[in-house]
Amino acid sequence: LQSNGCGPGFAEESTNSEEQAMIKIAGNSYLTSPSLPDFCGCSPGWSSAFYGAECFDSEVHSYLKNLGKQKSSESQNIDAKKVELEQLLMIETKNYRKTIKFYQKLLQKERRSKGPETKSMLPKLRGQLQEMKSKVQFLELVKKYQMMYAEQWGVESYVLPTVIHSGKADTRDMAPEDESSLLLYYNTEKHQCNNQNGGRVLQAGTPLGLMAYLYSRNAFLEGYVQQFLYTFRYFCTQEEFLKFLLDRISSTLSSASLDPSTSLTKICNRSFYILQAWIEDCYSVDFATNTDLLGTLKEFISSKVASLNGYGERLLSLLEDASARKSGSADLSSGVDKCEEESEEGRKTLHSLCKKLSEDVSRKNFYWKLSKGVGPVAQHQRERLHSGSAVLPRPCCSSFTAESSVSLARADEVGPVLLIECSAQQLCWQLTLLQQEVFNKCHPVHFLNSRALGVKDKCAAVPKAVSSETVSLKVCNLFLSKCIQDQYLLQLLKNADSISTWVAAEIVTCHTTKRQVSLLSKFLLIAKCCYEQRNFATAMQILAGLENLIVRQLPAWKILPAKVAEIMEELKAVEVFLKSDSLCLMEGDRFKTLPTIPSAHVLAMHVQQLETGGFTMTNGAHKWTKLRNIAKVVSQVHAFQENPYTYAPDFKLQSYLRQRVTHFKDADISALAADNCANFHQIPAEKHSRKIQDTLRRMKATFQ
Repeated sequence: LQSNGCGPGFAEESTNSEEQAMIKIAGNSYLTSPSLPDFCGCSPGWSSAFYGAECFDSEVHSYLKNLGKQKSSESQNIDAKKVELEQLLMIETKNYRKTIKFYQKLLQKERRSKGPETKSMLPKLRGQLQEMKSKVQFLELVKKYQMMYAEQWGVESYVLPTVIHSGKADTRDMAPEDESSLLLYYNTEKHQCNNQNGGRVLQAGTPLGLMAYLYSRNAFLEGYVQQFLYTFRYFCTQEEFLKFLLDRISSTLSSASLDPSTSLTKICNRSFYILQAWIEDCYSVDFATNTDLLGTLKEFISSKVASLNGYGERLLSLLEDASARKSGSADLSSGVDKCEEESEEGRKTLHSLCKKLSEDVSRKNFYWKLSKGVGPVAQHQRERLHSGSAVLPRPCCSSFTAESSVSLARADEVGPVLLIECSAQQLCWQLTLLQQEVFNKCHPVHFLNSRALGVKDKCAAVPKAVSSETVSLKVCNLFLSKCIQDQYLLQLLKNADSISTWVAAEIVTCHTTKRQVSLLSKFLLIAKCCYEQRNFATAMQILAGLENLIVRQLPAWKILPAKVAEIMEELKAVEVFLKSDSLCLMEGDRFKTLPTIPSAHVLAMHVQQLETGGFTMTNGAHKWTKLRNIAKVVSQVHAFQENPYTYAPDFKLQSYLRQRVTHFKDADISALAADNCANFHQIPAEKHSRKIQDTLRRMKATFQ
C-alpha cells in the first residue's frame, strides 16, 4: 500500500475541542479524551477498503490542516475547523443545487425554443457545474477524513503485544510475545509516508495478531479496519471477535486514567471505536442474524459500561437504531447514526441532481467502458481498458420523457401484450428499480464463501431442488465451522434465475411467430438499454433467458431484423467484459457519478476465484494480502449502493412485472414450449406427405 501524506500528524486534525485535556507528544500529535459528540460516524466505509492508504491524499491532509487557523497566531483551533468545514460544505452544496436547477430549466428551454443565447450559455454552465461538483466532493472527503477520530487512540507497533495481554486475566506466568510471532511484514521502497511502519506492509498474521493490528496507529486511515470487518470470518468467528474486544474493554475500563497518553486509555477508547465501526457496517450480517451475539453485547454494555462510561448509552442507541433500520428499511448504505440522517437525505437529493447532470452531459459522447477519470492512469491499464472494451457497442442514451400511466388489469389476463405496448426504456427503468430494491439489501460479506452455499458456475448458480435451509455447509466451507453465515446471496441469485425464466417463458408462450419476433426484439432492446444504463444485473438475466436452449431453437430468430439480432452479440461481449476483470466496473470515475448494479453471479464467481488456494502460510499465519484483495473486490457492493437510480417509479407497471415474474418463476420451459406450435419449424404439407410416403416405401422394402 502506498500512502500519501497520512503521517502521524493526522491526530492533530482529529482532536476534539470540547475536551480541554490535550497532551502534546512527539511528532506534534495531540491526544484528547473522548467525548460523546465525537463518537459518531467512525465507520471507514467502502472507499477505505478499496483505496487503502491512497483514499486520502496529501491535498486533503493539507487542506484540513489549514482550516481553522487564527491569523494572529496561526495556532490550531479544532472547533473552528469543524465550523468552517461545515459552513463551506453547506454553502457549496446549496450553490451547486441552485445551479443544477437553473441548468435544467435552461436545458428544457433550449429543447423547446432552441434559441442561440441558451445554446451558448449551456456549455459554460456545464463547465461551472463540473468545477462546483468537484469542490463539493472534495469537501465531503475532507469531512470524512476529519471524522476519523479513532486514530487518536492508535498505538505503536511495539505496543501490540500489550494489546493482546491486556485482555487476559492472569499474565504473570506468561512470557511476553514478540510482534514478529504475531505479524509478518514485507518491505517496500514505495512508501513515502512517515507512518509507524515506515516501509513495512502487513503480509500475514495469526488470528490474534490480526485482531491486535486493529489497534495499530493509522489502521483506520490505511483501510485495514474496513478490510478486516469484511474478511475476519475466514479466521475467527463473530463470537471470538466480540470476546476479544470486550475483554480489552473489561481489563482497561476501570484502570484507564484521565491521562490520554497511557496505553490502557488508548486501548480502551480504540476498542469502543472498533466496536462502533463493526456495528455501523456489519450489523445486518453479524448481529441481526445472531441473537445470542447481540444479547451478549447488550448485556455487557448494560452491566459494565453504561454506568462508568458515556460510550455505553451511545452504543445501545446505535444498536436500537440499527435494529429499527434493519426491520423498517433496506437501506444498508446509510449509517446508523441519527445525527447524520438529515445530511444523508440532503446528500441523496444532491446526488440525484448530480446524476441527471451527468446523464445530460454524457448523452452525446458516452463510453461507459473506457476510463476517463481525473487522476493519472497507468499505461498498461489504458491498453487493457481499450482492448477489453473495443468490442462493446457505443451506447445511445435518449433523453428522459414523461412516463405514461398505464391502466393494468390482472397480469395473467393481460399476458405479454403490455410488454409489447410499453417502450423498451419504460420497461428498462422499472426493471432497474425492481433490481435495485433487491440489490440494496445485500452486503459485501454476502459474496464471501459462496461455494459453501452451493453457488457454482453458469447453469448451477442456485440448485432448484435444494432449499437454502438444507444446503450443506460442510463442503468447501472457508469460514470457521461455528461462524454464522447469512445466505441472502441465494435469494439474490434466485431472483436473477426467476427473471431469466420469466423472459424465456414469455417468449415460448407466444402463439404466433410474429408475436415472438416482437417480444424477442423487445427483450433485446431492454437488455441493451439496461447495460447502457449500467444495470448489468438485469442485462445478464435477460441474456440468460434468451440463451435458454429451447428459446435459441425458435424459428423466430431466423426472421429477426439484423440490427436487433446484433444486440445478442453485444450482450455476449458485455458478459465477456464483466468476466474479464473483477474490478472492471470500478475503473476510472464513472461508477462515482453513474449508478451501477453488477451481476451478482459474476461477482460471486470473481470472489470464488480469489478464494482459490490456501489462506494460510506454512507457519500457520493467515495471508493478509489475499484477504485484502478479497475485501477490495467485495467493497464495490457498497460503492454501487451509494449511487442510486432516480427514475420515476411506475407502481402499476412494476406490479404487473412482479406478477408475471412470480407466475413463471418455477415454470418448465420445455413443457410450455411443447404446447405451442409456433415453437416448432413448420414443414409444408406436400413436402411432409412426400416424406411420409418415402419412409413407408423404405420400411416396406425392408420386409421384402
